[in-house]
Amino acid sequence: MIRDVKEEDADAIAAIYAHHVAHGTASYDKDAPSVDETRAKIRRIVNSSWPFIVAEEGGSVVGYAYVTQFRDRAAYAWTCEDSIYVHPDWQGRGVGKALLRELLERAGAFGFRQMTAVIGGAEPASIRLHAGCGFREVGRLHAVGWKHGRWLDSVYMQIALGKGSSEPPNI
Repeated sequence: MIRDVKEEDADAIAAIYAHHVAHGTASYDKDAPSVDETRAKIRRIVNSSWPFIVAEEGGSVVGYAYVTQFRDRAAYAWTCEDSIYVHPDWQGRGVGKALLRELLERAGAFGFRQMTAVIGGAEPASIRLHAGCGFREVGRLHAVGWKHGRWLDSVYMQIALGKGSSEPPNI
């Protein structure tokens, strides 16, 4: 089941993210945020009316996804960046794809016209996930992150939402 995030999900979200910080390269954080910091992030995103969703199975959060404005300058107001993290026991079972598909729909309904994915570590599974949902690679930053004793690339992917760039946004 995919649903809107609740503040009570902060513990589960913080634990999922902490795993990825400690063991993966998708996040360039080296220290995981606290539950209180995670709760504050949930509030900030929800208060901006941006999509923040969780995948739930048997009453437990097994993944989450959200968008934020790509950059904080005004001209970026119609471009968002996605973040998707899945509990390690649920990876490879379609949770990420379900979250991304729902996120695309909600971000478009919000009024975003472009969605970007900044894929830390050039993670092959994340690249496949995004490509499978219609994203295309638009750039690569080489050796921009240092984590787990190695240099990491970041891959930029993008997809148009709704009317994309075919006409001006509703201002």
